[in-house]
Formats: sequence, structure tokens, C-alpha cells
Amino acid sequence: MPTPAAPAGRAGRPRSAAADAAILAATRAALVELGWSKLTLGDVATRAGVAKTTLYRRWPGKNELVVDAVAELFDELRLPDRGTLAADIEGVVLQFAAILARPEARSGLMAVVAESTRDDALRERIRASIVDRQKRLVLEGRARAQARGELPPESDPVESSRAVDLIFDMVAGAVVHRCLISAGPVDETWVRGFTEVLISGLAGAGGRR
Repeated sequence: MPTPAAPAGRAGRPRSAAADAAILAATRAALVELGWSKLTLGDVATRAGVAKTTLYRRWPGKNELVVDAVAELFDELRLPDRGTLAADIEGVVLQFAAILARPEARSGLMAVVAESTRDDALRERIRASIVDRQKRLVLEGRARAQARGELPPESDPVESSRAVDLIFDMVAGAVVHRCLISAGPVDETWVRGFTEVLISGLAGAGGRR
């Protein structure tokens, strides 16, 4: 699992993977018990058993810490090989929805996204730590579908990159909206319908190449 990027600090002071893991786990526990608004770095430090200065050497503030703590949850996502592109998509969407249903993911993600509307550096951290890292799922799923003959191969690297961005935006946008904004159920019926719409678009796009 990737270790969150640290802000520039004093040379010669090695990071402790164990301390990082304890801090991020403590942050998620605090999000569950306190929510984002009441979470403090002091509380996280106490839960993690580290000095508060240890947190500040690694993260510039609460928002950045919460981003990295939530990012680890999304790193748990796996694309199951269920035999078809549609079944693979359904499997990962159900996992995604299950993560968003967790209170630490729900409260943490909504808070930092809201804060990022007036903080460009925070928006970039969300992009790098969560969005860009999870595009691996699109790349993996597309490659697997191409190997099965379900999707045509990509011949233009620029168009391929744009397609990855678009597919990710459609999947993530739909699931986040359903889970966190409209608050509708993300059950097998909804996931099946969403996947049918997505696959029909992918097949149409492939046919126009």
C-alpha cells in the first residue's frame, strides 16, 4: 500500500512506516467517533501514540492528513476477474459503494472536497492521492476486456489517456453522487442498470474508431 507523500522536512530524519500506519488508522478512528469537524491533530496523535510534532513533520494540516487516511481505504479496491467486463465493473462498483458507506470515508471525503473548493493545493492532493491512484482500475479492466476481445485495442495514446479519464469520471461521479448526494441504494439492480449504460457507451465509442 503506498505511503502518503510527506511535506519537505529536515534532511536525515527517516520516516517510520509503522508510525504512518498508526497515524492514518487513528485518523480514520477519529473520523468515525468524532467526525471531521471535531477531529484534531492532538486527538489523532494521542490515539496513534505519537507526538503531535510527528504529525506536523508529515502532514501540513488536518485536511491533508484526512485525504491520505481516506486514500488508503480506496487503495483496498480490487477489480475482480468475474469473466466478463460487465461483471467486473459490477464487482468493483459494489466495492466502491461499500467503502463510501463507511462513516470515515463518507465524512472525510465530503469534508476535504468541500475544503478543496478554496484550496488548490488540497485539490491537487486529492487528485494525486485518490483520483490518479484509482485510475489503475480502469486501465486493468480495459486491458482485461481487450484481451477477452470485448473491447477493441487502443491505437492512439492520447485518445487512450482521455478515455481512461472519462471512464473514471463517469464511474466515480455516478457512484459518489448516488451514495453521498442523492443517497439512493447502490444495490445489484442499480449497479446492473448503470453498467449496462456504461458498456453500451464503451461499445459505441469503440465502434466509432
